[in-house]
Amino acid sequence: MARYDFASDNTAPATPEAMAALVAANSGFTSGYGTDTVTARAADLVRQMLDADAEVRFVASGTAANAISLAALCRPFESVLAHEHAHVCTDETGAPGLFGHGLGLVGLPGASGKIDPAGLAAPLAAPDVSHRQPIAALSLTNATEYGTVYAASELAALIAPVKAKGYGVHLDGARLANAAAAGFDLKAIAGLGVDILVVGGTKAGMPPTEAVVIFDRAIARRFDARLKQGGQLPSKGRFYAAPFIGMLQDGALLRHATHANAMARRLAERLPLRVTHAVEANAVFVEMDAARLAALHAAGWFVYRFLDGSVRFMCSWATTESAIDEIAEAAHRLV
Repeated sequence: MARYDFASDNTAPATPEAMAALVAANSGFTSGYGTDTVTARAADLVRQMLDADAEVRFVASGTAANAISLAALCRPFESVLAHEHAHVCTDETGAPGLFGHGLGLVGLPGASGKIDPAGLAAPLAAPDVSHRQPIAALSLTNATEYGTVYAASELAALIAPVKAKGYGVHLDGARLANAAAAGFDLKAIAGLGVDILVVGGTKAGMPPTEAVVIFDRAIARRFDARLKQGGQLPSKGRFYAAPFIGMLQDGALLRHATHANAMARRLAERLPLRVTHAVEANAVFVEMDAARLAALHAAGWFVYRFLDGSVRFMCSWATTESAIDEIAEAAHRLV
């Protein structure tokens, strides 16, 4: 039977802390649609983590969180700048365009998932014409799709020219916990000019849940109606919120992300393959030809070939040293 230990951090189980909080929330009667005390507590903990006064909502998936957030920043005839390999551009089946009723995505280049600041100049300077969708927002990802981590100063350099044009900024934090474990200061986000942040729960070790953090309160107006229309305002909203309590109240989120990052470094050291991107968060990308990848799959280990042609190994809160040693041994046999 195939093993999916390193296929994605989505393949790991939920953490004990998240599940205990979920069970604790499953008691008694409460109001619905996110108006309950469990949701209020979870939102307070998210605000505390970010040291920010913001609106917080909980939804089922990162795709929904990203797409609805971008739809809140753009009109249907406008577009969003993002890295060409960002999740919103490559792995969300056009969801931003669907939720945004036609909003466009403009992919920008940059090494290891980071947008090249020089690449922003041309699209930001382009004149508005009736034959193409003008820019209205920038979408950033931290940690990036290639496991690299923006410093706050790097984000600021990308955000400043966008805000100078009066445009919106979205930050996809599907692996924000891993960025924080790598040294990124979460409390810096509120001061960078980010309008909407997605705090990833699922990849961090929770059952399906993501937090949408709205710093610009003008965007928060009628946001619940937007969520309801998109099927993301669950009646039993406390069950989306509760895992965040378990992960935030005693530092489990950062603790588990720190472990995942450490496991990625250990894996990179043991794999007999050339690493193609800096190992800063919980991902390892290596060179591997088709024959060796097929042989690794045949040996029972499933991993993905990624967008740039490298093969990705993803660690999680549940990754063990013994699993790393096993897959490294399998890789050594192939080489």
